[in-house]
Amino acid sequence: MRSLLEGIPRRSLAALAVAGVALLAAPAIADAYVLSVLILCLYFAYVGQAWNIMMGFAGQLSLGHSLYVGVGAYVSALLFVKFGVNPWIGALAAIAVCTALGLAIGVLAFRFGIAGVYFAILTIAFAEFTRIGFDHWQWAGASGGLFLPVEYRETSDVLTLRGSPAMFYYVMLAFTVGALALCRLLLASRLGYYWRAIREDAAAAEALGINAFGCKMAAVALSAALTALGGVFFAFYYNNLFPEQIFSIGRSIEIILGPIIGGIGTLIGPIVGAFLLTPLADSLSELMAWLGIDTPGVKHVFYGACLLVVVVFLPHGVWPPIARLLGLDGERTRRG
Repeated sequence: MRSLLEGIPRRSLAALAVAGVALLAAPAIADAYVLSVLILCLYFAYVGQAWNIMMGFAGQLSLGHSLYVGVGAYVSALLFVKFGVNPWIGALAAIAVCTALGLAIGVLAFRFGIAGVYFAILTIAFAEFTRIGFDHWQWAGASGGLFLPVEYRETSDVLTLRGSPAMFYYVMLAFTVGALALCRLLLASRLGYYWRAIREDAAAAEALGINAFGCKMAAVALSAALTALGGVFFAFYYNNLFPEQIFSIGRSIEIILGPIIGGIGTLIGPIVGAFLLTPLADSLSELMAWLGIDTPGVKHVFYGACLLVVVVFLPHGVWPPIARLLGLDGERTRRG
């Protein structure tokens, strides 16, 4: 715990404490709709933090992270529906499968020098191949979808992930806090410094003796494993899975928007981005429904507009200027 909090300014610790109290108390004061939006915010904050390890820390752009969400969701859901396997045991299986997938993609890419936009295209290709496979796999429901039983929805049982929205909220909150703590430790570790060196200049990092291949593989594997756990949550929260939905490129874009808007490579950026973007997008959908306007793709246009504004006016994301304004970035950073 001491190493986790070491170096964090007191004002930042106070802000984290206030945010933590507010998040813990939210289910007691929020109605069902607000609670559902908060669950979505935490979900995108978590998977955004997982993607941020790969891109923000190690500089490896993935545009197919829906692969790990979908595979993680389907593995755990199929084990639960077909064989009655406990969701947490299924989560371990999902993590193992997605880690293996990540490592396979990493070996294929890094051994043959595939990088940059070509690596991003490779990740999209794997997600699309998997989507097509599940879309025709009858045992997994194919295009008709896979449905989980919901008869115990009114009771809360964390061990079987069957319960009320408040239970899922606290589960997702625990995931998000755990991912934040893990990323904090990783950034302060030797591996974290290696990742940032590779992100800035891979050739120079290798010249200094850093094992770039091993470090990039670690980033891909860890990011895939964490994202798989997000997929498990998705499956048991929504209780239905459709390949066209969960493996789509749109799902991958939703995952990466939070870190991009909040600040790639920062600890708090993915969380801030998710909590800014998700309520705004949901409010836009509600407004369009209230006005009686049924225009497909409005949300994606909104995402594109937000991304354009951030890229032009805040290229490092919204969190760094907010942190400087509130004095949460530390004295050394402010002097710099």
